[in-house]
Amino acid sequence: MLRNLILIGCAALLLNGCFGKKEEEKWTAFIYPDKQDTKKNIKSPITFASLEECKNVSIMEIKKQNLENIAFFKCGLNCNYHDGMKLEICEKMLSSTDK
Repeated sequence: MLRNLILIGCAALLLNGCFGKKEEEKWTAFIYPDKQDTKKNIKSPITFASLEECKNVSIMEIKKQNLENIAFFKCGLNCNYHDGMKLEICEKMLSSTDK
């Protein structure tokens, strides 16, 4: 009986860790002013709570700078700068051409 209670308690702790609190989504916008030069981009100084918000702000910024015909954007999920690689690493990256 005691062994069953301990086993159930351990299983509950394991499952709680697996299905616990979901990590907050933070989307970062990367605007590429020239489609031909994908090495140059402008990273948004703020993060967004949703992909839709990231997309909308990116589109507005491209229109504001009159770059609709030559620019595109990407939105990255939970991005962090990697010092060793000298670039942003994101869990997921979606382009303005993705559906």
